Amino acid sequence: MLGELTREEIETVLLRGTVGRIGCHAEGRTYVVPITYGYGGDCVYGHSGDGLKVRTLRANPKACFEVDEVEHLNRWRSVVAWGTYEELGGADEARAVALLRSRFASLTPGETALSHPTRYATATAPIRAIYYRIRLDEKTGRFER
Repeated sequence: MLGELTREEIETVLLRGTVGRIGCHAEGRTYVVPITYGYGGDCVYGHSGDGLKVRTLRANPKACFEVDEVEHLNRWRSVVAWGTYEELGGADEARAVALLRSRFASLTPGETALSHPTRYATATAPIRAIYYRIRLDEKTGRFER
């Protein structure tokens, strides 16, 4: 059976997820990239180095976000949301760091993990992390069970 998720089910999928996908478009090019994220207050929070994703979102801050839960090919939930990208600083950045750290504290860190609140470690030098949120204006969800 196919159907639409309720508002509560959409929130549950967004809160439970750890990896989602950002879709963005600028200068005639569409880019979709997976991110680890935290969710709260109708915003998706993430961090990144200064790369294609950030440059594209700066050029056009309108973004799409997708997250899914797949148990089987015929048992899944998917949420698609639209919103606006905002880079964070000051107290907003500190809240994003705290949210992301609490969300991923029990997971094994990788190369881009939050080992320092404002830096990515690379082979050559640390790079300042960019913390951002996507304020979600519209959310929709589907399921199959």
